[in-house]
Amino acid sequence: MNHNTIVTELLGFIKAATSPYQVVEEGIKKLKTSGFQEIKMKERWSLQKGGAYYIMPYATSLFAFTVGSGWEEDRNFRIAAAHTDHPGFRVKPKAEMVTGEYCKLNTEVYGGPILNTWLDRPLSIAGRAAIRSRDPLHPDMRLIDIKKPILTIPNLAIHINRDVNKGVELNKQTDTIPLIAMMKDSLNKDKFFIRYLAGQLKVNAEDILDYDMYIYNAEEGSLIGMEEEFVSCPRLDNLTSVWALLKGITEVRRKEGINLIALYDNEEIGSLSKQGADSALLNMILEKIYTGLGAVKREELYESMTDSLLLSVDVAHGVHPNRPEKYDPTNYTKLNGGVAFKINSNQKYTFDTEAIAIVQQICELYGIQYQKFVNRSDMPGGVTLGPIISSWIPVKTVDIGVPLLAMHSSREMMGAKDQGYLEKLVAGFFEL
Repeated sequence: MNHNTIVTELLGFIKAATSPYQVVEEGIKKLKTSGFQEIKMKERWSLQKGGAYYIMPYATSLFAFTVGSGWEEDRNFRIAAAHTDHPGFRVKPKAEMVTGEYCKLNTEVYGGPILNTWLDRPLSIAGRAAIRSRDPLHPDMRLIDIKKPILTIPNLAIHINRDVNKGVELNKQTDTIPLIAMMKDSLNKDKFFIRYLAGQLKVNAEDILDYDMYIYNAEEGSLIGMEEEFVSCPRLDNLTSVWALLKGITEVRRKEGINLIALYDNEEIGSLSKQGADSALLNMILEKIYTGLGAVKREELYESMTDSLLLSVDVAHGVHPNRPEKYDPTNYTKLNGGVAFKINSNQKYTFDTEAIAIVQQICELYGIQYQKFVNRSDMPGGVTLGPIISSWIPVKTVDIGVPLLAMHSSREMMGAKDQGYLEKLVAGFFEL
């Protein structure tokens, strides 16, 4: 498969995966098409060797695994983790705002977006709503994606903001509020958004108890460059990784052991949630897998960790063409240079030299290009899923990902070849 075909698949997934809810929804479609069977956390699991299963513990997190036909011969596991969320804006509960004749939505910032890249973009809304039900303990939960641009955050013209090109800090409460409509007699000043939402859901506005709605960039991704060597697209962080993991778990089976993907929410805000990586969720799932396969002692799971591996798959920083001095002088990564191994001696990226050597040899075995990234010593980087998960599941871990430019922009950029390298590495990881 050439890299243009690989990119086309990725862009199709990203177009549909507009919020963490839709990421999980699209992921389940992929798993079901590949014959994976749903199991639930509240049930006792009776698992079969050679089986393929998925669990949605919460609506924004998704786990899937396959059991090797020779599982008892080598009880280890290969885990690859990514996250379903991305930086942006969330709609507040009472969102309606009116300034003069302008209808706006009150929002809060989610994670760490580059705020000014969200200005003057066609924006839309996706997420989930809770609808009144007969059973108070089980509200009717509905996913929704407007699927068309209904919002924008307009910039202030340079004639009015003369210092804009000198760098102007945006206020998160006043400067990033999106415009949604012009006020007219048919709109209720206090309920125009909730009524619009009710119309989209085909329910009464009074029956919407709550919602969790995210604003997303409605632009589609595209190949750019003289020879289409780059990809420009929203949500590359971290849907490049999610898609690679979904393809790897569905397309590759290993005779021995267990392959598992963990797609967590809330990485962009620290992972400290029930559906985030800084929770007991994966430990619980692994214990239920081993119990479901007939292992009767917890020690059997602990013994398997010695020979197990974890890939923390998240995007990396590609060296910027205009500001190369912002990167380490010898350990930087370039677009189209292959998968980045992310290394940090302070464990902001999980660092284990034995694990890196293992994954490096997988790359060499399958002819996969790779490169190594380390931050400048005077510039701390962000924390990934790797250190968090490996503190809960103490296995050898490597942080990897595709290099990006403009990470956390509403529209990011990657090399067109790198997705293919990443998908091939995940497949090799699950095959050996």
